[in-house]
Amino acid sequence: MSYALADLLNLMARLRAPDGCPWDQKQTLKSILPYTLEEAYEVADAIEHEQTAQLEEELGDLLFQIVFYAQIGKEQGDFDFDSIVNKLTEKLVRRHPHVFPSGQLYADTDAELALSEAEIAQQWEAIKQAERNDKNKARVLDDVPKALPSLNRAYKLQKRAAGVGFDWPDPMGALDKLEEEIKELREAYQSGDIAAIKDEMGDCLFAQVNIARHFGVKPDDALRSTNLKFERRFNFVEDCVNASGQAWSGYSLAELDAFWDEAKAQEKLNKA
Repeated sequence: MSYALADLLNLMARLRAPDGCPWDQKQTLKSILPYTLEEAYEVADAIEHEQTAQLEEELGDLLFQIVFYAQIGKEQGDFDFDSIVNKLTEKLVRRHPHVFPSGQLYADTDAELALSEAEIAQQWEAIKQAERNDKNKARVLDDVPKALPSLNRAYKLQKRAAGVGFDWPDPMGALDKLEEEIKELREAYQSGDIAAIKDEMGDCLFAQVNIARHFGVKPDDALRSTNLKFERRFNFVEDCVNASGQAWSGYSLAELDAFWDEAKAQEKLNKA
């Protein structure tokens, strides 16, 4: 038997029913939030590792989280799965007038308008600003979620500010700013002022996010890739230490660095 979305919605309702699952029955919107974040990162991990079969399963787990929220919302009389889909579809049609100029998903007279990617991005931001105005969130940064991971939130704050012209004209300005912040971090370190060090460290990270944005790189993607690279190379170093039969303490930092350099050399050969 092959199940469809209607079956999943029915399953969720059964789990939450009085004779359903005790664990599912006691969950709230807030209590399942950590699981939602976890599932989203597992989706990202599967994509990062190009694990297609795993990705299918993780996407299912993430979809279940949405179905869970929809069922709770339905029980509380706030929203349900259909209203979520309806609101999403309306928003996407509204934000793509170059595809749906009539403002309708199904219209015989619609003809896609030829716009450049830059024009589409500008149009998208203008529509989102109009939506913020309707929600009494007229300030440019008002609806950048505070719960976002700091790296992602910094990127969105900068992108939103850039959308109204508050931005460096080219990457060199952002690079110069990083060098300025590094100098200030050195001065803070020399002063021994922990609060100043924390403040300047934040400025350095914020400046690096800005550089990444100017180069068209998502900072979270870049850092995740570097984390994987560090893990891979460190595992090589660990394998070398284990193969030698010596303890970590038997190696100097220079010797461990030599293993690290060997790991880098092997990676270059594998890419050649």
